[in-house]
Amino acid sequence: MNPEFNNGLKGWSSFGNAKLEHKESQGNKFLVALSRSQPHDSMSQKVYLQADKLYTFSAWIQASSGSGIPVAAMFKTASGLVSAGQVIAESSCWSMLKGGLTVEASGDAELYFESKNTSVEIWIDSISLQPFTKNQWKSHQDQSISMNRKSKVRIQAVDARGSPLPNATISIQQKYPSFPFGCSMTKLILNNPAHQKWFTSRFRVTTFGDEMKWYSTEYVQGHEDYSVADAMLQFAQQNNIAVRGHNVLWDDPQYQLGWVKSLDAQQLESATNKRLNSVMQRYKGKVISWDVVNENLHFNFFESKMGPNASAIFYNWAIKADGGTPLFLNDFNTIEESRDELSSPAKYLQKLREIQSFPGNEGGRYGIGLESHFDSSIPNIPYIRASLDTLAAAKVPIWITELDVSSHLDQPLYLEQLLRELHSHPQIQGIVIWGGRGPQGCYRMCLTDENFNNLPTGDVVDKLLREWGYWTSDSDSFTTDNNGYFEASLPHGDYDVKISHSSAIDSNRVHKLNVASTTSYTQSNACRQVKAVVDLINAFIKGQNKLQDKSI
Repeated sequence: MNPEFNNGLKGWSSFGNAKLEHKESQGNKFLVALSRSQPHDSMSQKVYLQADKLYTFSAWIQASSGSGIPVAAMFKTASGLVSAGQVIAESSCWSMLKGGLTVEASGDAELYFESKNTSVEIWIDSISLQPFTKNQWKSHQDQSISMNRKSKVRIQAVDARGSPLPNATISIQQKYPSFPFGCSMTKLILNNPAHQKWFTSRFRVTTFGDEMKWYSTEYVQGHEDYSVADAMLQFAQQNNIAVRGHNVLWDDPQYQLGWVKSLDAQQLESATNKRLNSVMQRYKGKVISWDVVNENLHFNFFESKMGPNASAIFYNWAIKADGGTPLFLNDFNTIEESRDELSSPAKYLQKLREIQSFPGNEGGRYGIGLESHFDSSIPNIPYIRASLDTLAAAKVPIWITELDVSSHLDQPLYLEQLLRELHSHPQIQGIVIWGGRGPQGCYRMCLTDENFNNLPTGDVVDKLLREWGYWTSDSDSFTTDNNGYFEASLPHGDYDVKISHSSAIDSNRVHKLNVASTTSYTQSNACRQVKAVVDLINAFIKGQNKLQDKSI
């Protein structure tokens, strides 16, 4: 009610001890919460939320003074407090808080805003709370996948004179999907044929669990051993599986070796420089990305020793060591937990900008890594979508790097929900599940048992791979129309195509077709054109690419 505040304070009331004022500036009307003494002192409105709905939420926020003021949107429900998201507010401009929520039970709720900085007034404007049914949400996911993970393909069969060949049979089989979908692996895979067969039949990208990390390659200072990581990389290369470099340095103090902790600032700078150049130069050109500093939103081991610019310096070194490979940040709770102020989307972007703006870092290729360990509560799907939208403003690749679901949740159910949402978002450029089985099992979620037979979570993965067209052993056959045409929407990737007709002799000849993603967004209705010519000797394909309609 009264989201634009055109009707004064109608529908709004004070929450806590705040006082409310209705203000107008240059024709813009907004609401102010002042005289705040507690974080929750703000404005509020009562709403009714339904358990079977998914809600998107947005609001424009400003602080009366200062900068970098975290402000969260909260919903007080019968089952507890639910955060719909947060933003870093400024005093000089309006900032958009974009989030979302679901609730466990239908009932009355109260929206309010929260900031730990009680010295500032909270200003709000243009509130939006929109409900969607599960079918509506699923429809949008499917539509987004169709628009962003597939392209239209049009194939025409003609004879040597260019005359259309109706009723020609076109067989299409995907050989390699373009979207990087994978799973972590451990050294256990090296000597286990069953493990190898299961893994290589499904995945096209991987991350090593521990084997490339500093504590694995230099357990004793000065004695480097990359033999295990080398063997795993060789296995991946032999099976056409791309590898993410994980990780160069880890900012969490609990994962530092004793000899690293004992170094003074100058010694640590020398040791980290040696480590970074050692691993990055060894695998330069062999990995598709680097997690340069792991979890530096939550932890600051290197900053505490080397100064506040430690992470930025590491990325500067990384640009010099392997600047042609995307350099990622990698952290948790950015999409998993809406109440974690340390790694909110706004905080993530702030950290990224700090690193990018450090002298010498301006030309680097960066990426956003989202670990995605869902272990505390039911995944908040609307919040995830809103967070990804916010992060997309950085215009760098976004990957899901370590996806799993805690065992105390319904793992198959929520894994499927998460994979559908993440894969459907147009800015997600790759997904890695953190399900690599090691000698002691898996981190939090396994896809198979110890004999590499699918668990229910593995069945979810197989189901979606088939549904999305990323995993198939059979070819699909189609028949051209009276004008020799066949049209289809195919997932991006490489295909083998065979064309046969009663007039053709060499109908077993295989032609290569690449269905690629377009990077331009147009209003054209043209589809990808592929022309096939069939004569008495052989069949061949001439391809011409055109832009596909893309809109979100």
